[in-house]
Amino acid sequence: MSTVNTMRVITQHVLGGPEVLEVAEVERPAPRPNEILIRVRAAGVNPTDWKHRANGGFLGEPPFVLGWDVSGVVEAVGIGVARFSPGDEVFGMLSYPFGHGAHAEYVAAPARFFVRKPAGIDHVQAGALPLVSLTAWQALVEAAELRSGQRVLIHAAAGGVGHVAVQIAKARGAYVIGTASAGKHDFLRELGVDEAIDYRETDFAEAVKDVDVVLDTLGGDTSLRSLRVLRPGGVVVSISPIGKDDFYEEAERLGVRAVRMLVDSDRAHMEAVADLVEAGKLRATIAGTFPLAEAAEAHALGGTGRTAGKLVLTVD
Repeated sequence: MSTVNTMRVITQHVLGGPEVLEVAEVERPAPRPNEILIRVRAAGVNPTDWKHRANGGFLGEPPFVLGWDVSGVVEAVGIGVARFSPGDEVFGMLSYPFGHGAHAEYVAAPARFFVRKPAGIDHVQAGALPLVSLTAWQALVEAAELRSGQRVLIHAAAGGVGHVAVQIAKARGAYVIGTASAGKHDFLRELGVDEAIDYRETDFAEAVKDVDVVLDTLGGDTSLRSLRVLRPGGVVVSISPIGKDDFYEEAERLGVRAVRMLVDSDRAHMEAVADLVEAGKLRATIAGTFPLAEAAEAHALGGTGRTAGKLVLTVD
């Protein structure tokens, strides 16, 4: 049990499988100027978490505390913070990738990363949304400038980013095509997908044409092949930021656009996400919740690639 000056975190000292994760007790942070200290109530677990756990990714060698999604209650505010007061319920994303540390009892971070949690959702819902929602919003709205009536193809549409992207695209009036295994097609239709493709049985590059926007959540060969389903002037936005240059070269040859991106913390975009939630147009599907101490189990389940929606750690 943590004391008044300490907190529990999920950390690791070596790279590896879920078993390398462990509970540790560390000093509780204090908010610096323009920061808030949040008592974490829920924190999403994303593919980037288990990828960094296994190979270090942007973070290099451990030790480190993973997690970027936060929903919780403001415990204290630093000098200069005018927007929040202790007791406010907030949600948001820590700066990606180097602001990690949400899988903990408390987190201190810039106030501008957070907005007020909509009253109509609980902390589990709110903790599931930030990273995937910001990713989908920045890909579809900011990078692709998705408009009403356009056709959008979303790869892995039942996944964390995908199922949120479907809802954002529908809220903007798009016609949505989504790929997923056949067993998840009913889920896609519930989300509002207009056309579901079983990627195991159907080659999307043969089945789809005249698309305005592709959201590529998979990377690799999918990025390149997605260029071929676009209409002239269309765009593939890949959330896999590292890849071969032939992605851009092929796009130029075909007269389309290719974009790679990383999600970034942005208050205005978080406000847009909160507005969609309050309007009843966006909701996370929760694939499972785990107490903070059972983070390894959450990682193991997520690593199977078979979940629909989001996994969330809860903090008592």
